[in-house]
Amino acid sequence: MDIFAKCPQYTTAKEAIKAGFYPYFIPLTGSDGTVAEYKGHRLIMCGSNNYLGLTTHPKVRQAAREAIDKFGTSCTGSRFLNGTLELHEQLEKELADWVNKPAALVFSTGMQTNLGIISALVGRNDVVILDKDDHASIVDGARLSWGETRRFQHNDMADMEQVLAEIPTGKGKLVVVDGVFSMEGDIALLPEIVKLCHKYEARLMVDDAHALGVLGGGRGTTAHFGLTSEVDLIMGTFSKSLASIGGFVAGDETVIHYIKHHARALIFSASIPPASAAAALAALRVMRQEPDRVAMVNSISDRMRREFRSLGFNIGNSSTPVVPIIVGDTYRTVMSWRMLFDKGVFVNAALPPAVPEGRELLRTSFMATHTDEQLDYVLETLRTVCRQIGLI
Repeated sequence: MDIFAKCPQYTTAKEAIKAGFYPYFIPLTGSDGTVAEYKGHRLIMCGSNNYLGLTTHPKVRQAAREAIDKFGTSCTGSRFLNGTLELHEQLEKELADWVNKPAALVFSTGMQTNLGIISALVGRNDVVILDKDDHASIVDGARLSWGETRRFQHNDMADMEQVLAEIPTGKGKLVVVDGVFSMEGDIALLPEIVKLCHKYEARLMVDDAHALGVLGGGRGTTAHFGLTSEVDLIMGTFSKSLASIGGFVAGDETVIHYIKHHARALIFSASIPPASAAAALAALRVMRQEPDRVAMVNSISDRMRREFRSLGFNIGNSSTPVVPIIVGDTYRTVMSWRMLFDKGVFVNAALPPAVPEGRELLRTSFMATHTDEQLDYVLETLRTVCRQIGLI
């Protein structure tokens, strides 16, 4: 059979595009953070991970420009060979200090960070244990490893313990969880997870992509719970609060040194471009200098969760700037997404496999720079659209 035979048989996306109800790959023609533009149509952006609103901050933009002037547009090589700049090492030093770990290592994307860490550490006699709602990059990192993968029900500590208890003594164990889960905005039950990891002698890695800049004064989930010293590895990305692209892992120096020399996603990939590294570093420094941004994004998300509940929306267990509106079927999710888009509100439609069957949702997310006027318009538009479609 021709390996390409499956390609013309896949028509779902083409049918959605033709019908005008395709919520993905929308080519924006402009953005100033809280407002995006699509073919002259302005939309309030409630689908971004730009939690602190730093993508347009003057210091972040200036840092990117200066890095291009000094280093050019690309390193044209991997970190392992010619692609490490003093800029990368300074960024690593300040990230490690920010999350209170001895050392850090910068990768080119968040996806590559998880692929590299997990596949480097989990060997043939090891087991990696995942929450079933973990991000796809964690799942794929486990697939790339030589070890066994086991999963437990989302934030179900009894199921997690059962999984751990069934792993034979003598096997290496790495538990990997999201700090903040990216679709529904709920937080990992880290205190209970830490206790179980101690009980069953498992190492623990927390993916704080959506928690940096949000929880723990901006330092993430481990700081939020006061458990930084109890978590072995903290992973984060630059494509959310740090207004750039890339990722990092922080932990003990010997472990970071090992990952640095064994992570194929690092060794065989071109390094993060100078402008991206400089932008992330500048954003980190702004976050330190302007802590009110962290307080503001949490204040705004508190308000929106409260307002959503008062409208009758099911927002699950969200307690972060990621606030889902759980719809429960594909048709109404896509229909409401389209109606909101047409009325100038950009949200994300999350469908299987990004979410489980029956948990289809509108993913909204908020920034420290959203204005009251913008938020009022979003709420009124949601109220109108969701009444029309029968969600409230």
